[in-house]
Order: sequence, then C-alpha cells, then structure tokens
Amino acid sequence: MDQTEAPFADILAFSDGLFTRDDAALADFGEAEALALLDSGEAILEAWLEAHDQVPTDKKVEGFRLLALHKQAARGNPSFNACRETCRELVYHYNLIVLEPSDVDRGQRIRLAAMVLKHLALFVGGKLEESGLGDFCCSSRPIRQTELLDPHQNV
Repeated sequence: MDQTEAPFADILAFSDGLFTRDDAALADFGEAEALALLDSGEAILEAWLEAHDQVPTDKKVEGFRLLALHKQAARGNPSFNACRETCRELVYHYNLIVLEPSDVDRGQRIRLAAMVLKHLALFVGGKLEESGLGDFCCSSRPIRQTELLDPHQNV
C-alpha cells in the first residue's frame, strides 16, 4: 500500500463507523469529534497535494483550512472543482454539530457529515487513480471552453 492509500482506508473506516451508529451512540459526539471530521477532510486533500508534489497550505479560507486546501488543489486543475461543494458541505455540517449541540437532529447531522466525508474520500481517492474523474463537472473549465469553441458538439 503506498502512502496515499493509508489515510483513505482509515478515513473510510471512520466515516462508515459514524454512519452506522444510532442516535444514542452519537449523543456524546462533541466538538473534538466534529473536528476529527474536518481533520479527516483536510487529510484527504493533503494526500492529493502531496501526491502532486505540493506542500499543503496552513492558510485558511473563510476560517477553514479545508477550504484553503481545496482552493490550492483546484489551482491548475479545474476538474477538482467537482468537490468544492463537498468541502463546503463538510464545513456546514461541522458548524451545525458544533453550534447547535442540543439539536434533536444531531445524530442525523453527524451521519450526514460522515457521508459527505466518505464522498470526498472516494472522489479524491478515485481522482488519484483516474485523473479524468470530475471532468464532467459544470465548473470544469475544459468543458466550458470546448462548448464555447463548438456549441453544437454536445447536441
């Protein structure tokens, strides 16, 4: 197993473990555990950047390093924008979990965050194996440029 595979296996196991718990088992899920979701998302993007010989940034965008890492990873790789909203959704669920600790839907929110984390891991892990993954994304510049050159191509 190469060094980029290890964090993905651990993160997938972590997200699957959260997803399968019931509300009672998630009752003690606190800020530290919610932070582990964000840290896992960061580890995914760090693995991507390191696999592409880049040093992951320590900067933050809108208060979150995860968003800064995504911005760095997408630079020069428009198809990576396919996971921009996934990163934002992980931040959103983190905020819901931390800022509304007594919410009756807390267990569901934690499970949704786990699913979002899994989606991010599968996308980035898949993209490490198949670089064309994500080219379908509407925000991918190569697709938009192709359509501008020949607008009838996809008709």
